[in-house]
Amino acid sequence: MKNSRLVVLSALMCIDLNKSYSNIIINNEIEGAGLNKKDAALASCIFYGVLERRLELDNIISRHSNISLKKIDTSILNILRMGIYQILYMNKIPNSAAVNESVKLTTLVKKRSASSFVNGILRNVERNADESYLPNKIKDRLGYLSIKYSTPTWIIKMWDNFYGEDCCEKLLQSMLDTPPVIARVNTLKISADKLIEHLKDYNVFAEKLKLENALLINGIGSIRKLEPFLKGYFHIQDLSSQICCNILDPVEGETVVDVCAAPGGKSFTIAQMMNNKGKILSFDLHKSKVELVSSGAKRLEISIINSSVRDASKKDNNLFKADKVLCDVPCSGLGIIRRKPEIKYKDKAELEKLPDLQYNILCNSEKFVKEEGILVYSTCTLNQYENGKIADKFLNEYKNYEPFNINLPCGIERGINEPRNQLTLMPYINGTDGFFIAAFKKRS
Repeated sequence: MKNSRLVVLSALMCIDLNKSYSNIIINNEIEGAGLNKKDAALASCIFYGVLERRLELDNIISRHSNISLKKIDTSILNILRMGIYQILYMNKIPNSAAVNESVKLTTLVKKRSASSFVNGILRNVERNADESYLPNKIKDRLGYLSIKYSTPTWIIKMWDNFYGEDCCEKLLQSMLDTPPVIARVNTLKISADKLIEHLKDYNVFAEKLKLENALLINGIGSIRKLEPFLKGYFHIQDLSSQICCNILDPVEGETVVDVCAAPGGKSFTIAQMMNNKGKILSFDLHKSKVELVSSGAKRLEISIINSSVRDASKKDNNLFKADKVLCDVPCSGLGIIRRKPEIKYKDKAELEKLPDLQYNILCNSEKFVKEEGILVYSTCTLNQYENGKIADKFLNEYKNYEPFNINLPCGIERGINEPRNQLTLMPYINGTDGFFIAAFKKRS
């Protein structure tokens, strides 16, 4: 049976192979190993810590190793990252335990010949734990920020360019913060006040946020096993996505299309705002993801969602007209780094292909919109090439659309100067994920 550190190592190796998202990988590894609550918490802490701080940890390893990082075996490199993270950032773990457990891992993965190498580097790091590994900020600001916040320089340059240096550094800091757990109350079954009281019975504490029916959740363990969740009293959805639905502003009796719906959170919130009266067509490219939408709707007892497979990037002649269309496109995800730290290590070249796909999906989706209807485009990234530039291009090329001004929900503030039909949500301002929303109205 795997111990917590072996679970972390296995999960990190899966990340290196780009097998899946970090949250899915670590949850699967923890469940597969049957870890108890305490060991599962330890595994999650080390796993996400290593992912968040990887560039910093690699910088420290390179300073103490006479072998280049590229020549160090991947499993040994991850063992070193784990050991250094525990020494520098986990005060409750004695340094001796961090070193010894790391050395034990080399045997467990049949790399015992590297045990002295691991031991030597970790002992050196332990002895020099107070030493600063950061470049001089004045002489090398990019290098300083890159190592301090473990973020590739190309992201820092982009945020500097789009949002300014002050905003950039605040964004970098926010991406190392622990993301909040936000719930959307299923008003079809329960009120916010009753849900708050009900959750107390399970030692889960919730408080209202400024956005109606959004709750900040504390003290929650396994959400899927929580009885109020299983009964469909709420679903988990970041505040940014709830704001997006708020801007779409669906009402009873309307027809709404969600063109990239999985796993279904926005469709669920839209249905609740419509009091389960009207029609919602939720599409996604993959059958397995469509099934997630269907099962979620069933749990929440939502009957107006019709989910099916559809490729939003391809033209479709069998279209009907809808009052509202939500176009939440695949994106680089740079706004949710604090939830999925591995995103920032993706190949920049792959991400540069996304704007063409996103614009194509937006152009195909507008055909659903009836006259005087509303079209909302959104991403969970902070990259103007995927955000504002696409919104501007759409309005420039589609003269039958006009900007639809966004009325900010109570307590929500803008992070940058932008057209009134666009909204960029910054984590350090609103406590949301990094998110972008643009709204358009089709002329009659």
